[in-house]
Amino acid sequence: MAGEGRKVEPPIDEDVTGFELDRPVKTQLRTLSKENAEGVGQHLVMTARMMDIDLDRAKAHAETAVRRAGRVAAAREALGLVYYREGDWSRALAEFRTARRMSGSNHLLAHMVDCERGLGRPEKALELATSPEAGALPAADRVELLIVISGIRRDLGQLDAAKLVLETPALRTGQNKPWYARLAYAYADVLLELGDEQGAHEWFVTAASADHEGETDADERIAELQGYELTDLLEDEDDELDDHDRDELDDDGEHDDADERADDGHGEDR
Repeated sequence: MAGEGRKVEPPIDEDVTGFELDRPVKTQLRTLSKENAEGVGQHLVMTARMMDIDLDRAKAHAETAVRRAGRVAAAREALGLVYYREGDWSRALAEFRTARRMSGSNHLLAHMVDCERGLGRPEKALELATSPEAGALPAADRVELLIVISGIRRDLGQLDAAKLVLETPALRTGQNKPWYARLAYAYADVLLELGDEQGAHEWFVTAASADHEGETDADERIAELQGYELTDLLEDEDDELDDHDRDELDDDGEHDDADERADDGHGEDR
């Protein structure tokens, strides 16, 4: 339509080139022109960078990537992940299905199952979670799926089943894997809901020891079980500064009042 220009794209950080992407994503971008591939790649990198910092900016970059490369699975996945973070389960699921259809990969299956769960369809979620495709997932994706399945069982009030789902060999042997902290945390959480505080404490400690990236709040859960409350040292410093500022204002106010009284006295003399 006349008068409609190309939508303004969100800015790219100066250090982002687009070459930071993993090789499989770069392979997908080869279907685009060189210029477009570079631009889409930059927006995908920015989406990932902003995901934990500014979700609105992440969404703007993901939407731009989809506008420029709607037939690239990685772009649809990126937008789906933003919707997923927002809790927009329906849109996230639609994007994940599209990405799955385009790529033929099942690595988003755990996210899709969790979307079905979020939409209040536990039966459908469990049906998808037990599909043949789920059984063929690599270990990392399989663990993520088990965590989601356990959550669904908890939603249904099936706590023993939720616990049993997580009692896999990975729980005992996967300490050095990047997903281990989340698995141990999920297991501790189930134990706590079952009333096993001692077991929950032990597994929260295990989760905290494995959580090198700060993905869980295991330390806080441990403190709660021990009857402590963790405080943010920076917040404490801010509070101290605020108290200091208030004291200075009070002092200034007292000086001002004294000055005003002095001025009033001089006025009477005159």
